[in-house]
Amino acid sequence: MDKGDRFVDFIKGIRSPAIDPAIGGFSAAIDVEALGMRHPVLLTTTDGVGTKILVARRLGKLDTLGIDLVAMCVNDLVVCGARPVQFLDYIACGRIQEDRLAALMTGIVRGCELAGCRLGGGETAEMPDVYGPDEFDLAGFAVGAAERDDLLPRLDDIRAGDLVLGIASSGIHSNGFSLARKVLPVESWGDLLPPTRIYAAEMAALCATGGVLAAAHVTGSGLAGNLGRVIPDGLRAAFSFDWPLPPVFRRIQQLGGVSDGEMRGVFNLGIGIALVAHPHSLSALDAAARGAGFSLLRIGTLERG
Repeated sequence: MDKGDRFVDFIKGIRSPAIDPAIGGFSAAIDVEALGMRHPVLLTTTDGVGTKILVARRLGKLDTLGIDLVAMCVNDLVVCGARPVQFLDYIACGRIQEDRLAALMTGIVRGCELAGCRLGGGETAEMPDVYGPDEFDLAGFAVGAAERDDLLPRLDDIRAGDLVLGIASSGIHSNGFSLARKVLPVESWGDLLPPTRIYAAEMAALCATGGVLAAAHVTGSGLAGNLGRVIPDGLRAAFSFDWPLPPVFRRIQQLGGVSDGEMRGVFNLGIGIALVAHPHSLSALDAAARGAGFSLLRIGTLERG
């Protein structure tokens, strides 16, 4: 048995409801009828974790990268009003190292558990002519489902005066690492590794109120750049920037002499999800958030411009 076959057997041996029992076949099926939706729409996303890989590899901590990979994909689904259904991974490397692959896959499975979706399959490619013996890269692919009438954003309902609300991030997440690595000393790189927060449960609770008009996963290009993708032309978000800034962002700005403008255009600054709602929906959304064990931050309003 070669290393690739042993790795598939390792995955099958992980005890988790997130693993498709049929994993290892040529494709992964989704039973749309079993979703229990009247008019289901399937949504797809793909993403990676960028140069966070270099930090994790340098520190020898790879188990949380899998969570990051799942998060970067499924968070793009949940801001569209979808629930994650299935995830697939692609791991490319110069040399198969079974302990490394096991750590990565443990994180991927944990990410699928947190997202409430199944790991349907994946691909592990050993390519010594492309990657060095210790180099690897990751890509993820996710499928989600939503009722057609529940898709976000609801552009026709969004107007000036609507509130911009935020859900806290778990740190830097998986963006801005090229800058952060240059600024922070290696002994501080551990502060960059907390895994990207997965917002499937939080968004499900909020969307159930009917009060979410639009939502954005805050990644590269920051709050303004990402929220701008889901609000109508002629409106802009005016952010207060008065919420508590996590220490890692302060350190990056101080040590690197990074301007406020660049910080706001590169990092999430402590907000992983930004969403838009009418003011009269705030109490219901706050109650839903409390019931699900998290808090909403008021971070701005929409205005013409």
